[in-house]
Amino acid sequence: MRYDTVIIGGGLSGLMSGIALARAGQQVAIISAGQSALHFSSGSFELYGGAEHPLEGIATLPAEHPYQKLGVERVAHYAEQTQELLREAGIQTTGSTARNHYRFTPIGMVKPAWLSLADYTPLESADALPWRRVLVANLEGYLDFFPSFVSAGLARLGVESSVATISLPQLEHLRKSTTEMRATNIARILEGDVLRALAEALNERVGDAEAILMPAVVGLKSDKAMFELREQVSVPICFLPTMPASVPGVRTQLTLSSYFQQLGGAYLIGDNVVRGNFEDGRLVSVRSNNHEDVEFRADNFIIATGSFFSHGLVAETNRIVEPIFGLDVEADEQRTQWYAKDLYARQPYMSYGLRSDDRFRPMIEGRPIENLYAVGSILAGQRAIEEGTGGGVATTTALYVADLILNR
Repeated sequence: MRYDTVIIGGGLSGLMSGIALARAGQQVAIISAGQSALHFSSGSFELYGGAEHPLEGIATLPAEHPYQKLGVERVAHYAEQTQELLREAGIQTTGSTARNHYRFTPIGMVKPAWLSLADYTPLESADALPWRRVLVANLEGYLDFFPSFVSAGLARLGVESSVATISLPQLEHLRKSTTEMRATNIARILEGDVLRALAEALNERVGDAEAILMPAVVGLKSDKAMFELREQVSVPICFLPTMPASVPGVRTQLTLSSYFQQLGGAYLIGDNVVRGNFEDGRLVSVRSNNHEDVEFRADNFIIATGSFFSHGLVAETNRIVEPIFGLDVEADEQRTQWYAKDLYARQPYMSYGLRSDDRFRPMIEGRPIENLYAVGSILAGQRAIEEGTGGGVATTTALYVADLILNR
């Protein structure tokens, strides 16, 4: 099978690269193992969380960071493109590269964010909220949302709250098992008459609250149900992220993959690339588990398999490896150097990733592969959780590499 570009990994980075290339007329295939980190996403994306003005903060990052390879001007350019591409795909976001806003966490804390999906209410300040009294509402039997934590967080910010548990008969079959009472299963049911029943229950319980805070368990395949619920309730609803799986995150994955396929892309889900064929410093083709007798040939390839979480990197007994091609990894040699014994100290392994040149071409034995590019969290030099850079690195490197391929 012949394509212009084959992308290995179907998470945020892979999809953003694929959409940009397919939109420009390339024949693109994405080979994806299945669930990506988007399924665990809060529904907000961070550009840089260490400063109020993220582009200013990016300039202070170390030289080996992917942002420094891009440069601040390119980061700003591709960050703006990210928001445009998401909008074209049908994903509404709030946010700006000029200044971070704030969003709630699943335990009632407040964190900076660059872009947030329309489900969430962006906050201007981490120290003050726009309400004096709110209702924190949960669904009976749903255990991945913590009203008491949310109320405690609100109290620290001077907001009074009451807690309501909503019991809907239509969810009774899910409540029989905690493994079934999950956000994605709930969202499949909260439509039509069931959604109206939820709205009625919320209106009955709202009292003098100025807003309702509830878990983001509405709108799995599109955000239509989420907007419908807001229209039917008498006060504003602020959805809060939940523990995984994330309904807004899964919706983002579904929306982006659907848009990619509308553009003519081939999205091969549930498959893993297992090896590649190299000739004269180029990757010529790859083979996968599900298509062992088929070669996927392309002019260019992108590896977007993520870090340890998604097995883009694998820790063996005495070494860190990239398991598909054996690409060079930037990591300490001794296992005892991979981690700090203090759980709350900086953990060295979090910055491990693929060694690459200034065009994000990974290497084998120190030599860049001419037509292979790496994007997202598999790149070395970033500490996404500590810095608050995960979403930004994923999208900006993906779009930059797509431009490199298109301009070859």
